[in-house]
Amino acid sequence: MTSRNSIVGGLIVVVAASAAGVFWSAVLWPVLVVSAALLALAIHDLVQTKHSLLRNYPIIGWARFAAEHIRPEIQQYFVESDTSGTPFDRETRAVIYQRAKGAHDKVPFGTQIDVYEPGHELLSHSMRPVPQLEEEPRVAFGDSTNGEVYEASRLNVSAMSYGALSANAVMALNLAAKKGGFAHNTGEGGISPYHREHGGDLIWQVGTGYFGCRDMVGRFDRDRFAETAATSTVKMIEVKLSQGAKPGHGGILPAAKLTPEIAEIRGVPLGHDVISPAFHTAFDTPRQLIDWVAELRELAGGKPVGFKLCAGRRREFLALCKAMLEADETPDFITIDGSEGGTGAAPLELTNSVGLPLKDGLSLAHQALIATGLRDRLRLVAAGKVSTGFDILRLQSLGADGCNAARPMMMALGCIQARKCHNNECPVGIATQDPRRGRALVVEHKADRVHRFHNATIEGYLELLAGAGLDDPEQVTPALIQQRKPDGSLMSIADEFHMDPLALLIGDSDLDDGWRKDWELASADRF
Repeated sequence: MTSRNSIVGGLIVVVAASAAGVFWSAVLWPVLVVSAALLALAIHDLVQTKHSLLRNYPIIGWARFAAEHIRPEIQQYFVESDTSGTPFDRETRAVIYQRAKGAHDKVPFGTQIDVYEPGHELLSHSMRPVPQLEEEPRVAFGDSTNGEVYEASRLNVSAMSYGALSANAVMALNLAAKKGGFAHNTGEGGISPYHREHGGDLIWQVGTGYFGCRDMVGRFDRDRFAETAATSTVKMIEVKLSQGAKPGHGGILPAAKLTPEIAEIRGVPLGHDVISPAFHTAFDTPRQLIDWVAELRELAGGKPVGFKLCAGRRREFLALCKAMLEADETPDFITIDGSEGGTGAAPLELTNSVGLPLKDGLSLAHQALIATGLRDRLRLVAAGKVSTGFDILRLQSLGADGCNAARPMMMALGCIQARKCHNNECPVGIATQDPRRGRALVVEHKADRVHRFHNATIEGYLELLAGAGLDDPEQVTPALIQQRKPDGSLMSIADEFHMDPLALLIGDSDLDDGWRKDWELASADRF
């Protein structure tokens, strides 16, 4: 029995018993009054649409709000950092909630962090700001001469599958994307009816399980891929090579948890464990990957196709660059997922000790593409704790054309970081397949929250652009961002991450020996 049924049922019994007893004892009158009031509050909590927590936990859910009201510091306990050891900044969390609710997102008393702490980053603003752009400049993905072009927002919903998220959470994200004109990544679990319900733009992610485009033994199926890719709301396709929070890790959905609905969505038979290998079977080498991406683009009718990875060995990324040069073919985009990115569940060893953080991975990819003359032929997307307009601008200065966000979008939905994602007991109906818990999330209300968060974050990004004296995002350079060094001085990140165009192809004498050695070892015929 759920918490809501237990509480309401118990109150009904108490009220009924008290009502019957008042005729024999006046002492029971106070019990009746209090019980009736609590029953009324419980009914109110169940029918209101603003707080998913109260819809799942009527009455007792108020304890959390009371604790925050009495002492705001207690909120840090309820929305603590993840196990990766990189706390999700408290002020950032507050801003996400405020923007999602449409409340003010200003903080009092000015700067509340140590601006002299090593690693602190800041924007070099201009003494002559320019008028703020009225509309967000879009990012073009694809090539109109050889296929379709998708004009994307600078901030989109990162990959989260149906199955990891509830049906209502998926529908809320997609409705928000429809309202706000941004894209919604499906995650590798396939395109569910809930992704299609409201007609928001989709980035269909194809993982190692090939869900939605596989044959009965798990191999890639070209016909099924072409059929799914033809869906009108699918605007781009993203091949997932690895995920930031758990690179090199596969997955398994036990047969006992495989429902007929999920089996149909993923294209798998009932009664068997569903395996997502740690590696793809459609290709073995960098050259084959680039050829396969070109094939997917053709099968998708020219829609933009790219791939996503958490960066690891520089030599392997350079091998991809060699494959692109030799084939004279590139993906339309590459998504770099930072190791600090979130996930519903992963082994501790992977979340803490595997993969490059986003700043390092993005810089590696950007510099490698510049050094091989490929940077202007594709887009780079950054994913990993992107929560503010400054995050977007900072990552853009490191080479990103656009950004994806998962955790902030979940928090905008109402996630309180209870960290119950892996056991199906999410108290606010987001990361659960329990239909009773999922129904607590009201799609229309939460979609408005995500929409408001997206708009406010883009507004913050545009305001920073104007403050830097820029009237075009293409004018952003690494010189805009200053970083505090351990000795207390400031340096531009342009000094830390710099690569001359074509440096690897022309044998630049100033090139770092490590880059030169990795380039020599890289091969398009092996990872």
